[in-house]
Amino acid sequence: MSLVNLVILVAMILIFMSLRIVKEYDRGVIFFLGKVTGVRGPGLIILIPIFEQMTKVTLRTITMNIPSQKIITKDNVSIDIAAVAYYKIVDPQKSVVAIEDITSAVNQISQTTVRNVVGQFSLDQLLSRTSDINLQIKNVIDGHTEPWGAEVTAVEIKDITLPENMQRAMAKEAEAERERRAKIVAAEGEFQAAVKLGEAADIIALHPVALQLRTLQTMAEIATEKNSTIIFPAQFMTTVQEAISTIKQDTSNK
Repeated sequence: MSLVNLVILVAMILIFMSLRIVKEYDRGVIFFLGKVTGVRGPGLIILIPIFEQMTKVTLRTITMNIPSQKIITKDNVSIDIAAVAYYKIVDPQKSVVAIEDITSAVNQISQTTVRNVVGQFSLDQLLSRTSDINLQIKNVIDGHTEPWGAEVTAVEIKDITLPENMQRAMAKEAEAERERRAKIVAAEGEFQAAVKLGEAADIIALHPVALQLRTLQTMAEIATEKNSTIIFPAQFMTTVQEAISTIKQDTSNK
């Protein structure tokens, strides 16, 4: 092989080594003799062989599961909580220079933050104020990751596991609460019915004929059932008693 061919071959190898392609969702952090010179991309990147090196960093949102861990709430209830965090790199240079492994760092700080924040709330608050707690966890994690060039976009508590005895206690509490509401509704119904009956009694007292009309209406409703029940209206029984009294008086006078 001639010297010219050798030079051409070496040049082609160097050119091949100097070419890099950075995708739209990636960025390349460039090091020149170990010193950061900037961020390049996306597209075709030309590096100085041997002297320049590139580290790729993705800008896409990363979904990270926060493993389930045992946490003691403010009211001393032991629970298992699992969550999920979403973050993305906003400063590729910081994410490479300021931290060794940003994924592991975000995962560890997320676990610690979830444990510390959830421990400040009682179980009832945790179940009723989940959105506020998620936001507080997100803000705390984001404060730690900002110097690393990462931004936490959201944190969601996805699973809360309670001890069996606590589940039974909460079930009994919920059942007792439903019974209490049912009794209150029934009592309110009785109260409203009593009020209406009192108003009806006042109207009937002003119009005695209304009682007789109501009695006749009730007898007509019962008669449609084709039964053998015999009903004596109250007025009829009063008339019978008056007749018996009259007969007794006549007999005694004789």
